[in-house]
Amino acid sequence: MKERGILAVVSGFSGAGKGTIMKGLMSRYDNYALSISATTREPREGEVHGREYFFVSEEEFEDMIREDRLIEYARYVDHYYGTPKDYVMSQMEAGKDVILEIEIQGALKVKEKFPETLLIFVAPPSAEELKRRLVNRGTETADVIDARMKRACEEAEQMDRYDYLLINDEIDRCVEELNGLIQGQHRRMTLQEGFVSQMKQELKNISE
Repeated sequence: MKERGILAVVSGFSGAGKGTIMKGLMSRYDNYALSISATTREPREGEVHGREYFFVSEEEFEDMIREDRLIEYARYVDHYYGTPKDYVMSQMEAGKDVILEIEIQGALKVKEKFPETLLIFVAPPSAEELKRRLVNRGTETADVIDARMKRACEEAEQMDRYDYLLINDEIDRCVEELNGLIQGQHRRMTLQEGFVSQMKQELKNISE
């Protein structure tokens, strides 16, 4: 029987490089499933429905909320983002480690529902580097970039609620470090479960 997969949430400032790290991880390892979020924002150039996101209308998204088909959802810069439940649970049961790349609001909601979830926050080496990456991306107006930087100030207040901080200064190193953190969680959980089972049995034997 396959070991059940674990749930890991990766969050970070817009422009921190989460997407690039995820692509690197998925290309190197076959034991991960990257959950696809639903969103009401418009696709960026090159994005495909069902690959980067499920692009839905506000009405469709609100139907998903009412029907409890989301693990979590949040509103970020005037748009909804949420994680479809069925896909995540089926992949974990199949033994895949599922990664959710979601915003802080959603990450903390997932942690409340599933305390064993591993929370990892991705940040650039500095605030100046963050702004440089947003500008160089070339997909957003100056007003949107300003909004994202202000949002980053708010998000920074929640960074210490994550289990690990991953500084994205070199992609290959970050990919390997992320894989190590997730697989380390597997080992910790296995050791803990083994110890708990052994202790229960020993106490039962002594008590009899």
